Amino acid sequence: MLALLKRDLALATRAGGGFGLGVAFFLILCALVPFGVGPETSALRPIASGILWVGALLACLLSLDRIFALDHEDGSLDLLATAPLPLEGTVAIKALAHWITTGLPLIAAAPVFGLLLHLPAGAMPWLLASLLIGTPALSMLGAFGAAITVGLRRGGLLLSLLVLPLYIPTLIFGAEIVRRGAEGGSTATPMLFLAGITAGVLALVPFAAAAALRVNLR
Repeated sequence: MLALLKRDLALATRAGGGFGLGVAFFLILCALVPFGVGPETSALRPIASGILWVGALLACLLSLDRIFALDHEDGSLDLLATAPLPLEGTVAIKALAHWITTGLPLIAAAPVFGLLLHLPAGAMPWLLASLLIGTPALSMLGAFGAAITVGLRRGGLLLSLLVLPLYIPTLIFGAEIVRRGAEGGSTATPMLFLAGITAGVLALVPFAAAAALRVNLR
């Protein structure tokens, strides 16, 4: 499992779809918003939590199609399907690699981008906490979408259409945590819902993704 994780991290870095690309997209989005709605604090502060979460969500989409595509192209996916490691474990490892190369850089950069949108300092810890809890679900759901579309020509658009509706609950509760943190309200309820969604996704989706891979590999 560790060898597979190291391999996927190396592939993600060499392919150019990890680390910097998502952060660069996130930065561009946060920099463009003030041009569209105005640079005034009164205009940006109410929408900062939503914009930050939407930016993180869209940045996660950029490299989803590469989770299984490279392995499918060189035949490695067939070998992984017959390896001693269960296919569910392979899906989990690949989702973890995607989260490390995409989710963690976004979490690290989010407070800086929050300053561009005049997010209150008191909301910064809640922004980090919500992204830390919610982004693993984004990567796992993305792995499920990638498993369904693996091998399809121009499957990137279909992948986005499949995954985006599944992201909506995570987006709602993640943005609500940051909004309540900015207003000084209680964040316990949305935090519990977000944690529950992530736990459910991590527990169930690897089996669904593995089943989709088995169908596509027949």
